[in-house]
Formats: sequence, structure tokens, C-alpha cells
Amino acid sequence: QVQLVESGGGLVQAGGSLRLSCAASGRTFRSYARGWFRQAPGKEREFVAAISWSGGSTYYADSVKGRFTISRDNAKNTVFLQMNSLKPEDTAVYYCARGNLPVADTRRYDYWGQGTQVTVSS
Repeated sequence: QVQLVESGGGLVQAGGSLRLSCAASGRTFRSYARGWFRQAPGKEREFVAAISWSGGSTYYADSVKGRFTISRDNAKNTVFLQMNSLKPEDTAVYYCARGNLPVADTRRYDYWGQGTQVTVSS
């Protein structure tokens, strides 16, 4: 069984920063890509960023490109999402997920964390 646990969410003012973490336990961590997704109230879950198992390839949604950075530390079985220049529209529950490829399609991910709330005030 695989467990993904997110942390680092909170309340921040517009223009501020947060760093999310997602720690994995269970099956081999290094062989899988990881993704970050978010879901705002009344909206569908959307892709934010993804990273290959090696960390050599990263992908971002247009809405966060240049502001967010995804990274991973395989020795610690952890993936990170550094979020800078936050906007009120970034407010959502943020989820990390495990998949075979770093893609935007939620159906390609088989394990998900419970989510962490990010709230950006104007």
C-alpha cells in the first residue's frame, strides 16, 4: 500500500509564498512520477505541476508557470511545490498524486493524498 501525506498549506496574503510537501511511504518511490493538482469549491480538480521520477523533467499549468516550482528529494521520498506570488485564485485544496508518467490527466495517477488547504487572501 502507498500513502501520500501533504503538508504546508495555510493562509497567506496575495503576493506571499508557501511550500507544500508530500511525503510518500510504502512501495518504491523513485520509479514513479508525481503530480500536484488542486480543487477549488464547485470546480473540477485541475492539474498544477508534475515531475518525472528522476526529477529531470517538469511540467506546469499555464496558470502557475513562472510562479510555482515542483521538485523532489528521492532520498526523503518527498516531493515539493514552492508557490510564489500567490493570488486569490490559487485558493484550493492541493493534492499530490503518484503516476507512471508526469502528465496532466488525473486518470493517469493511481494514489492520491488527502489534500492540504491553501487560502490566499486579497
